Amino acid sequence: MKRLLVFVVSDSVGETGDHVAKAIISQFRPSFEETIIRRFPHIQSEELIRKIVHLAVKQNALIVYTLVQQEMRTFLNELCEKEKIHAVDIIGPGLKSMAAFMEEIPLETPGIVHQLDDDYFKKIEAIEFAVKYDDGRDPRGLLQADIVLIGVSRTSKTPLSQYLAHKRYKVANVPLVPEVDPPDELFMIDSNKCIGLVISPEKLNYIRKERLISLGLNDDAVYAQHNRILEEIKYFEKIVDRIGCQVIDVTNKAVEETANVIIEYIATYK
Repeated sequence: MKRLLVFVVSDSVGETGDHVAKAIISQFRPSFEETIIRRFPHIQSEELIRKIVHLAVKQNALIVYTLVQQEMRTFLNELCEKEKIHAVDIIGPGLKSMAAFMEEIPLETPGIVHQLDDDYFKKIEAIEFAVKYDDGRDPRGLLQADIVLIGVSRTSKTPLSQYLAHKRYKVANVPLVPEVDPPDELFMIDSNKCIGLVISPEKLNYIRKERLISLGLNDDAVYAQHNRILEEIKYFEKIVDRIGCQVIDVTNKAVEETANVIIEYIATYK
């Protein structure tokens, strides 16, 4: 059986060329016996292309390439023809057809898909982080978070955590209750990344009563009583003073509005 050596040349990480090369090879050698695939990623200069072609000549390799810049594709193709090396252009024909169909010129920017994938996975990671460290479940998350939200119950800590997570921020939140000491980790973090959320007693009284009613409970429970709310807010102010963190009044703010204020604030100290 003839030995097969394939060079995958890409101006990005080379995953597309690698997958396509394997899909083609599998139609001839399902077990990939006597087959070697070597990837050459981030190739964006004619000098590197010349070296790869020279190596392909020396080792009798087939070149499969995914180069988005037409100038680079043309250079590689002409060099392969000159050296009588077989080369397969994976992305060029598709770009040409798409450009003709859309009547637009391609960006020819390497690695866009990979950048989008990275962005997607960062967002998923942030969302999972927000769920894991919601409501003070695990104080260890405070030390890993980009943003830490603190406040009394019903100040939109969880919705804010999720909204900010979609913006790729790792957010943990801690509810403040007078009867429960905050975790030690809360006083170990950089105060600049801690945000206190405060709300007017009247608004909080209304929100808590509505919450109790939605749960089928009486709206006169201690949880919604005015004196209890004042006690919780006083305790909140005590903790905030100890940390020395920024405080945002969320009384008349939508989650998106509060999130934008937080993002702008966080950006100022990074």
